[in-house]
Amino acid sequence: MTAATRNDVPVVIEGNGVEVRTKPIGGDLSVGFIRLPKGTHMGPAMQGLPGDACQCPHWGYLIKGRVKMHTPSGDDIYEAGQAYYWEPGHVPEALEDSEFVEFSPTGDFAAVVDHVKAQMG
Repeated sequence: MTAATRNDVPVVIEGNGVEVRTKPIGGDLSVGFIRLPKGTHMGPAMQGLPGDACQCPHWGYLIKGRVKMHTPSGDDIYEAGQAYYWEPGHVPEALEDSEFVEFSPTGDFAAVVDHVKAQMG
């Protein structure tokens, strides 16, 4: 079995208060520890992906804050204390300083991380 704490997981994206930490944790899943400051809209970083949206599914838990998830079928708001599933085709926007932990297919998440890092230049 594998376990990880936030501090055990390397930072893969950092800037403007955004912090993404991810590490394979077992099988084909990676754990992600994500922080988005209030007002962060990931839309610009998703430009160029299919549908200009994250194409990786995520299962997770919102520890702190509120996040609006933009999807082709409409927007949903998630709040601290909620577990979630975000299907491919989403773009997060932090309505408050937010922190969440999620589990995602390693290859799919790595592709999104690489794209976002390239957009950040």
